[in-house]
Amino acid sequence: MFTGIVTARGTVSRVEGDGDRLAITIEGPYTDLQLGESIAVDGACLTVVDLGPGWFRVEAVATTRERTCFGDFAPGVLVNLERAMMAGDRFGGHLVQGHVDGVGEVVRVRWEADALLLDITVPEEVADVTVLHGSITVNGVSLTVNDIPEPAFVQVSLIPYTRDHTTLGELRPGDRVHLEADVIGKYVRQVLLARGDVVGSKGE
Repeated sequence: MFTGIVTARGTVSRVEGDGDRLAITIEGPYTDLQLGESIAVDGACLTVVDLGPGWFRVEAVATTRERTCFGDFAPGVLVNLERAMMAGDRFGGHLVQGHVDGVGEVVRVRWEADALLLDITVPEEVADVTVLHGSITVNGVSLTVNDIPEPAFVQVSLIPYTRDHTTLGELRPGDRVHLEADVIGKYVRQVLLARGDVVGSKGE
C-alpha cells in the first residue's frame, strides 16, 4: 500500500527486454532498499529484484506492460518513486494500491496564478469512478481532481512543491501518464454492479 506522496525521483539507467519481461534499472537516493521490497515507480507497484549502491532493478511482466508506459522507457527518463508504507507512517495522501488502471494523455497545460493546471484524458474505467474534488493518482502522485471539463477528461492543479519534488511539472501536451483511480470509488462501483444498481460503461 502507498499514499501517493513521492519520496524521491529516480533516473532510468538501463532497460533490458527478455521475452515478455522488461527489466528496468533505476538510479535513486535510497540506501536501505531490500531485495523483494515493493516500490512504486511512476505509480506502479514493482518488486526490487536486484540492487547495488545508488541503484536498483525492477521487472515489468507482460500484464504490467499492457497497462503502463514502461515499454516506452529509455535511459535518462525521470520517474517518481515511493516506498511501501510501514505501520505507523503518516498518511499524507490517499489510499494508493500501485495498481495502474490505465494510461492517460496530457492534452493541455496552462498557468493559473502560481498553480500549473493539467488537463488529462482518462480511460472509461477511471472516468466512471472519478468525482470532482476526489482523489486520483497521476504517475504515482496523489492529486485532487480540480475539474472535470468534459467526459473522459480530468484537470489537476500542481502547486510549486509538487512541481519541484516530482516529475509532473515537466509534463507537456502529448505526454502519457499512469493513472490509478480512487480505490474506494472502485469498490463502491463494483458492489453496485454486482447488485445490478448501476450499468457498466461498457454495458456489462
